[in-house]
Amino acid sequence: MTVKALDGGKYKVDIRPRGTSGRRIQRTFTKKADAVAFERYVISNMHDKEWLEKPRDHRRLSELFELWWVYAGRNNKYADKRKTEITAIIKDMNDPMAFKLTKKFLSEYRSRRLFSGIKESTINRDMTHLSGMISALVDVGEFVGEHPFRAIKPLKEKIPEMSYLTTTEIEELLSAVEGDAWRLTLLCLSTGGRWGEVTALRAEHMINNRVTFTKTKNGKTRTVPVSDEVMKAVKTKNSGLLFSVDYGDYRQILKTVKPDLPKGQAVHVLRHTFAAHFMINGGNILALQKIMGHSSIQQSMTYAHLAPDYLQDAILLNPLRGNIHISSTL
Repeated sequence: MTVKALDGGKYKVDIRPRGTSGRRIQRTFTKKADAVAFERYVISNMHDKEWLEKPRDHRRLSELFELWWVYAGRNNKYADKRKTEITAIIKDMNDPMAFKLTKKFLSEYRSRRLFSGIKESTINRDMTHLSGMISALVDVGEFVGEHPFRAIKPLKEKIPEMSYLTTTEIEELLSAVEGDAWRLTLLCLSTGGRWGEVTALRAEHMINNRVTFTKTKNGKTRTVPVSDEVMKAVKTKNSGLLFSVDYGDYRQILKTVKPDLPKGQAVHVLRHTFAAHFMINGGNILALQKIMGHSSIQQSMTYAHLAPDYLQDAILLNPLRGNIHISSTL
């Protein structure tokens, strides 16, 4: 019997599964059942050695990246963009060996980036990219042991400041742009489409007053109706890409119209503008979720406070009933 009772009510497993010349395994448990279960596990796995400690993985993170690229990375939808992003992260980490990717190491790395001014959302996204890379290698048997990125929780992200164009600013923007830039602006403000979704739009995707976005953030096709007037103004050809607009030039015009745009927010303000005015004009929050392609209602709720009747019961049902003096009940 390799399970021994110890003073204090604990139980110790002391076993050499491969005989007296083999490695000695010792483990202490508070319950006898757990000790017995561990003993049986070690004995049953003695031939495949699953119970042995895995050797340190001295491969560099860049080597793991090269394997991932061959097995999965190059087949991603945005392969080149992802390659550039992950390569930059690995360089910033100083290309550590795989066994050094511990909870402590990753926590210190995140802390350093936070201190340097990198946003929580950016850090979480980078960690997700690396985690996905390791997961893919686990699936093909190129990585064994504990998944390093599952040991850390995502950072709590700050809700970014939201801004949108007023009716006057919309008029100024439409007056400041022309050609494809004018038509692109018109479509963004009419559908809430993201810059990337709209610039990838082809004429074939606008049929019967319906705009179908195929190059979406979450990969799901989304269709939004538009008016006859917008359809005629935007669809100027029968096939091919509809717009050719320089991002830098457009961004500069936008900042001229609205110089107080929050940091990190430029053309995305067009999407915010659609959603904000949709709610201001009495739109339904569930309809907004579908139009915007939000994965959860919480994303759409960012705009809920702009609805005309938002929490109006706070006025009608408070103790003063909207007055400045409480009515006598006597």
